Amino acid sequence: MVRIGLQIKAALENITGLKPMNEEFRWYLKLRCASCGEESKMVYVTLNDTMPIKGSRGTANIVIKCKLCSRENTLNILPDTIAEYNVEDSGKFKVFVVFECRGLEPIDFEARSGFCASSTESSCNFEDIDLSEKEWTEYDENAQKPVSILELSHKFCKM
Repeated sequence: MVRIGLQIKAALENITGLKPMNEEFRWYLKLRCASCGEESKMVYVTLNDTMPIKGSRGTANIVIKCKLCSRENTLNILPDTIAEYNVEDSGKFKVFVVFECRGLEPIDFEARSGFCASSTESSCNFEDIDLSEKEWTEYDENAQKPVSILELSHKFCKM
């Protein structure tokens, strides 16, 4: 079992507390079989989805059978590792979530919709933020200031 962290980096302006909205959040990942190197299409994983592991009493958030070598591989989201990306983290990589992987590893991540964050200048909250373009801009009516998430990037690291 290998633990792999997804790190993100972004430039935040007048915004903090970037995180997934809820347990239904879809983590879009491209996965590689550790046995043969076969790469999957982009798939999504959620905390709420659990699948039985064949030949075991355990479950996983996703169970994928490799199309090339037929090995059954699993991935779990470790819920206690989901972190907020705050204004203090702006411009630096920070572990956003950790995945427990057996027989596979994530090689790409696509940020899409389902994020939320708060204004640093008022009590305004923003929901269902879409980061599919790797940036998001809005206007905080309460503080009368622009808010933005720009230059979103990611990388994976072994924990």
